[in-house]
Amino acid sequence: MITVDKHDAVTLKMATQVSESKELDLDVYLFVPGELGLGPDILSEVEFYLSSIHQKRAYYSNQMHLPLVHSRLAQRGGLSSTQYRVSLSLYAYQYVVALDKAVNNIKTTDEADLSDEVDTVIELSIDILKRLRRTIPYDESLKRYYANIDNYLSWYTEQKFLSIVSGLPRDRDYATIKERLITLAEKEQAHRALNHYNSDKADNDITRLSNKMRLLRRLIEHPIVLNEKIISLGKNVQRMVKGGATGFIMIFVTILAVTARDYLGEITASFIIAMSILYAIREIFKDEMREWLWRWVRKGKPRWRRHYFDPSTNKQVGQKYEWLDYTKLAELPDTIQAIRKKRIVQREEQILHYRSKVTMSTSRFLSGYEQTKETMLFDLRAITRLMDKGSNKIYVLNKGQVSRERVEKRHLINLIVKENDHNSAPRFYRWKVVLNRSKIVDIEAIPLPDNLHPIDS
Repeated sequence: MITVDKHDAVTLKMATQVSESKELDLDVYLFVPGELGLGPDILSEVEFYLSSIHQKRAYYSNQMHLPLVHSRLAQRGGLSSTQYRVSLSLYAYQYVVALDKAVNNIKTTDEADLSDEVDTVIELSIDILKRLRRTIPYDESLKRYYANIDNYLSWYTEQKFLSIVSGLPRDRDYATIKERLITLAEKEQAHRALNHYNSDKADNDITRLSNKMRLLRRLIEHPIVLNEKIISLGKNVQRMVKGGATGFIMIFVTILAVTARDYLGEITASFIIAMSILYAIREIFKDEMREWLWRWVRKGKPRWRRHYFDPSTNKQVGQKYEWLDYTKLAELPDTIQAIRKKRIVQREEQILHYRSKVTMSTSRFLSGYEQTKETMLFDLRAITRLMDKGSNKIYVLNKGQVSRERVEKRHLINLIVKENDHNSAPRFYRWKVVLNRSKIVDIEAIPLPDNLHPIDS
């Protein structure tokens, strides 16, 4: 199952999961309007990969209360401290991710619906925190670790509740919702003060407190987020291509130089001019030929390989091959073309195709975990920078009066994803992403026909 949400103003967050199949092939097609002028000359594939795609893979469990069971075992001395730390961190990490998603999904403007959505978030948060706080370990070192986790979750929950308050309309109709959220935020502040989690200096200095919480977030992620090593593939081939292209051009130039000397005689002004022209031609075509040869040799081959390591044992637990290329609509698989549909506008689109192939060795995972979940962030700043500034002027007729309105310029990006876990038929997804120059305005999931394996409901 794949989900797509907004991470921040101009960043898409895509979450994928590798379960019992141990393998996952992913194809991501980004259809960018042709009027923006995006292309390899403006932004190369390597530049887009390095600057705009960020990834993080972590252990994942469908058994939400498994860490609490591990906590009780730790209390009785039946579980190692390492396993306890990983379990507690996983519980906290999944709670933070779920809370982020729940808060981001609060979009209803109707007061009754909004109240129901906020109540759901509050009830789930309170229930999860209560369960966590019932299982305080006896061991002093584990207790300190628990305190750090509880400290961060308390602060983060408070921040999310206050963010909901700041986004509510200032009408009196929402006063009850605001008061409840503020009361719960104050209770979390009191909880941290009662347990002496932070010093008075930290509590009175928001910068210091924020930096401390950032470190605690890293503490949560450390035992469960897999370490990565990225290798750029084809370096030796690139050297050979560079040498081959240079050698071929030099042979061509040398043959022409010998021919020019035989024709023009010894060193004369004409011979010098001819040699200057030949070397100018060499400089013009050398880089282009090198680039053409490189693309021809590397076509269809992965560009990068990631190795994943368990953060506790430092054993390799998986690897991932990655591709990224500009492509054309006619070169896409028939199913993807059918989803996108062939129209004049689509023919002008620039298509970025990201592909990955993940293989995980679950036997090397830490005991108790058989799945990983990856979060991919697609930073769209490189695309928004290509958008024109300003707005369009629209004339509106209303009751016989004409008014001129300013409408911001927006662009529609289509996102199509193919997921293949080698356990069942491939599944396809499609989203419409509406962008302006400063932010992602909207993300809409588009249902697909049944024969294309639509998004799971």
